[in-house]
Amino acid sequence: MSGSVRVLVADDEPLLRGSFRVLVDTAPGLTAVGEASDGAEAVEHTRLLRPDVVLMDIRMPGTDGIEATRAIVDSPATAGTRVLILTTFDLDEYVYGALRAGAAGFLLKDTSPGVLLAGIRTVAAGESLLAPSVTRRLIAEFARLPHTHRAPDTSLDGLTEREREVLVLVARGLSNADICEYLHLSNGTVKTYIGRLLSKLRARDRAQLVISAYESGLVSAAHRTGA
Repeated sequence: MSGSVRVLVADDEPLLRGSFRVLVDTAPGLTAVGEASDGAEAVEHTRLLRPDVVLMDIRMPGTDGIEATRAIVDSPATAGTRVLILTTFDLDEYVYGALRAGAAGFLLKDTSPGVLLAGIRTVAAGESLLAPSVTRRLIAEFARLPHTHRAPDTSLDGLTEREREVLVLVARGLSNADICEYLHLSNGTVKTYIGRLLSKLRARDRAQLVISAYESGLVSAAHRTGA
């Protein structure tokens, strides 16, 4: 992406909102274009300001971060904006809903400033970001769900064994570099597999691949067997 990445900060706590804005504004290549104190404001400001990334608190009064994310992603006027969700350990139950709503990534609120800024740049570049700690907790939650609560494993029928293996690692939160090391593949080969998965599963980004892995039961099955 050329030029400065435009960021909208949405959080109902004024002190946190202001701190995030200062952090963004002092980072090279990033510019805070506005603030929102709730989900409804986040949607409206996104329509008006057209930021590249919305840094979104997941739980806010009125319209929460999940509904705001869905509204932003589903609207043709703002579909190009990427949403990076900030969450805490006690809000894990919201993460899956936000993924389904179209969030491009998640970070924990206690993450370091450097990791947060890198995360904003990552999602602005069109990639997805899933904190490994959040991903591990989601996998553990899905491993506890009864099999009848999961969708039938039909969407993965067209995948090769290697593609399924890569999908499991993506859903675990591994980066491309991690997958390269784990499977002893080149970076170009891993990128090719990711591209095939996106095409075959009709997923818009890496986060949607994780959804497919969860809903098919592939990830939780792998988690239980230690694959």
